[in-house]
Formats: sequence, structure tokens, C-alpha cells
Amino acid sequence: MKAVVFDGKNLSLKYDENYPMPTILKDDDVIVKVEYSGVCGTDLHIIQGEFPASKERPLPLGHEFSGVVHQVGKASIFKVGQKVVVDPNRACNLCNFCRDGKYQYCLTAGINSTIGIWKDGGWAQYCRCPQDQVYALPDGITTEQAGLCEPYSCVSHGFDRIAPLPVGNKILIVGAGIIGNLWITTLHLQGHRDVTVSEMNKARLDIVKLLDTGYRLITPDVLAAEKQLYDVIIDCTGVGKVMEISFNYLRHGGKYVLFGCCPPTHQASLNPFQIYDKELTIIGVKINPFSFPKALGLLRAMGSRYLNYEKLGVKTYPLSGYQDALKELKAGTISKAIFKIV
Repeated sequence: MKAVVFDGKNLSLKYDENYPMPTILKDDDVIVKVEYSGVCGTDLHIIQGEFPASKERPLPLGHEFSGVVHQVGKASIFKVGQKVVVDPNRACNLCNFCRDGKYQYCLTAGINSTIGIWKDGGWAQYCRCPQDQVYALPDGITTEQAGLCEPYSCVSHGFDRIAPLPVGNKILIVGAGIIGNLWITTLHLQGHRDVTVSEMNKARLDIVKLLDTGYRLITPDVLAAEKQLYDVIIDCTGVGKVMEISFNYLRHGGKYVLFGCCPPTHQASLNPFQIYDKELTIIGVKINPFSFPKALGLLRAMGSRYLNYEKLGVKTYPLSGYQDALKELKAGTISKAIFKIV
């Protein structure tokens, strides 16, 4: 089968037309015929050697994907032909974290066993998944829309971490890549209107305009010059230095949400007195524990008003076009690349 394969030992990618087809190994396995598979910022960090991933053997990356059921084990609840989406993360169900419903902290599962990072993922025509990580798509949600379900599940978890987030709060989103855009659509759907978006790449701000939210769009130099303060700052950049700068824009009682995934080497210097004096809260958001049902609810509520690839800055590519996808993504001319696999 066709796949884009990552070799963790030498940090290389290649397009392979003869990667081995997955087979049913366990009675509850599901083989998904992939239709849409996203390229995540974490994938870029992995390719650059900045984020841990499997080095045991070359494998397809891709932890954000949707498709249809191709084959099932004899104990599976799924049927061939069903439209599905895959949650790449799962609990080990044995450690105290998992048994407390917090598998994002699990030291053996969670992000440490992710499909598409540690196991064969969705940058391929087919992918084998345990059935407890597969979700049937409700009526009205297309596999194209569901290609965004995994990142929306992370946003959903972030919403839970921030709560309460009253309508009327003054909110700043830093970074208008795809994650920033998903936060923009989620906040707008929930009724938030006092939202400012800061992004240094003006091409990305032009993409945000297509979403027609009426949000204030500015560049970081304007943000620094005007010295406004915010109740909530959602950092979608994944850059430690950005946190160091943006943290100063919080009001008393404010919340700083570190959502973008920084490489482990990044550092940021903060003023502890400021945290004390303003009673500030720093919130980390790690993966998507038990938030896929909420993400599917978001997708149903959003529909075509928000889930339009062109308005979100999403561009599709064949697997063979992976080099163009990565090039345009790094250049910032698009907010997200998704492989459309036929």
C-alpha cells in the first residue's frame, strides 16, 4: 500500500508505494481505510527531531485521521463500510492516573503509545487500530470534517481545563495556525466576541478573515505597543519565548493557557512576583483524554459554517505530494496540510 514513512533513526521521510498492508491480529482490531489524514505541528517537531517518536523501525506517522472501516476482527462492534474517526491515544487502564480518568499523565500509554507516533499511523492507505480507539461518525459529519476531529478533541480538553470561561471575558489568541483557527471557531460558536488574534504572518491573518468572526486581528508589534491586558491568553505558537513575552499581557486573576506544544528544549522566564501579585493561573493542555465525544458534538454543531477547509486555510495533498505539503506548511501560506487518500 502507499504510505509516507518516517525513519526515526535518521529523521527522514519517504513515499513508499509498497509499505506492508496491516492485518487483523486481535479479535477487536479494526482496519481503517484512511480518507483524510492531517499533518500536525507535533509531526513537524518529530521530523526535526524535537519531539520523541519511535525509532525501532520506519513507520507511517499521522495521528489525525478519518476514513471507513475496511476489515474487522470477529469480536468487533464495527461493520465494514462504516464511516469512522480514530482517537490516537488511549489509557493503559492499570496505573493510578488511568484509573483516575487522567490518562494524559500515563507513563506507558497516553501520548507514549500514540498511533502515528509510536505505532503505524494514518499517513497510509490503511491503518490497524484497537476498536476502543475508533468512533463511528454520527449522521451529518463527513470524513472530510472528521479529519479535524483529533485537534478539536484537544481544544475540547483545553476548554474543560480553562473552565469557567464566561462570555464577555477579554481573550487573546496568540498564533493563527490551524490550532489558533480551531480555537477561533470554537470560541465564536460558544458566543465569545471580545477576542483578539495576534499573528506575525500576515498571510495567516488573511486566512482568519475568511472565517468572518469579526475578531480583532493584529501583529505582535501592535500587541506590544498597545499594552492591553486580557483575562485569558491562549498560546497556540509552541514557542517558549512567546510565552515569556505574552505572559505580561494578563490582567489580575488572568489565565495563561499553554496550548501549542513546545519542544522540550524551549525555556521561558517568568516573574514569580507577578504570578503572586496578580493571582495568575498557568494552564497546560496535554492531548485529549476522553474528549472525542465532545469533539464530535462540536463538529455537529459547527457544520459547514465553520468546518470549511478553504476558510480554515486547510489544503489537501496526495501522499505522494508530502514534500509540497511540508514546504507550504512551514512557509505559513496555509494553516494546515491534510492528506486526501484515494
